[in-house]
Amino acid sequence: MVLAECRVEEMHKDEAKRIIQQLVRSPLYREYERAFGEVTGLPLTLRPVEIWTTAQQGKRHENVFCAIMARSNRTCAACLAVQQKLSDPHAGQTKTVTCFAGLCDSTVPVRMGGETMGFLQTGQIATRRPARNQFKKILRQILEWGGAADGSHLEEAYFKSRVMRVEKYQAVLRLLESFAQHLSMVSNQIHLQQQNDEPPMIKRAREYINQRKSDNLTLGEVARSVNVSVFYFCKMFKKATGLHFTEYLSRARVERAKNLLLNPNLRVSEIAFEVGFQSLTHFNRVFRRIEGQAPTAYRKSLPSYSG
Repeated sequence: MVLAECRVEEMHKDEAKRIIQQLVRSPLYREYERAFGEVTGLPLTLRPVEIWTTAQQGKRHENVFCAIMARSNRTCAACLAVQQKLSDPHAGQTKTVTCFAGLCDSTVPVRMGGETMGFLQTGQIATRRPARNQFKKILRQILEWGGAADGSHLEEAYFKSRVMRVEKYQAVLRLLESFAQHLSMVSNQIHLQQQNDEPPMIKRAREYINQRKSDNLTLGEVARSVNVSVFYFCKMFKKATGLHFTEYLSRARVERAKNLLLNPNLRVSEIAFEVGFQSLTHFNRVFRRIEGQAPTAYRKSLPSYSG
């Protein structure tokens, strides 16, 4: 029963991620993100509940100090720890957390069907003007963590952090709450449309793949599970998902591997075979292609990594 519930939850997560990706690519979101940045000077990200990199990385209005922090494993871990506190899917309301450097980050939940499917995240701001003695304490902490950044460069970046009064920042978050409600309505529309548009065969195939992705699963086996020929299944699956069967299966396995990499007691080789790859070399190659980095590097970037 517990295993079945985990599989259902995993399928819900996959669907939520797909809808978030659609929203991020939509003109509605892109235009709002642009306007939000121009008006507030703050970065904005629409992201799924689970994310293992800093949300604002590479954004146009990213805080330069935060960008420097993300370059070192230890200081990046502190930033990711803050992000983890912001990522409670059961909170159901806007949440703000202040990091060790006195900068605030906030998440506004985007909900679908009563459940949190993702967050609008903004922040990297100070709600009071930074002081020199405050920065000295911050620099000592960074040095204790083994941060190798140049002190003067770091100081310059820190004092360029955007400062916003608490009242104004709360007003900004209220605007995001209104936008989150709009995105929730659009998400429900996408969900209903996908349910109507996706053939039952493809839905059953997705469920079959997600339940057995750790096995030595073949295209023929999946086609037989939905009672169609391999040729017809390939054609319909690619049309419905935008991915070939092998790519879809690889991505599903990599997502599972990312969760297992959170456990420091599991070796990468164990994880590779656990999620269904037949060799460590193949796992490393596929993981790097999909995530842009090797599994070992990905694990080191996680907040739970202790070296």
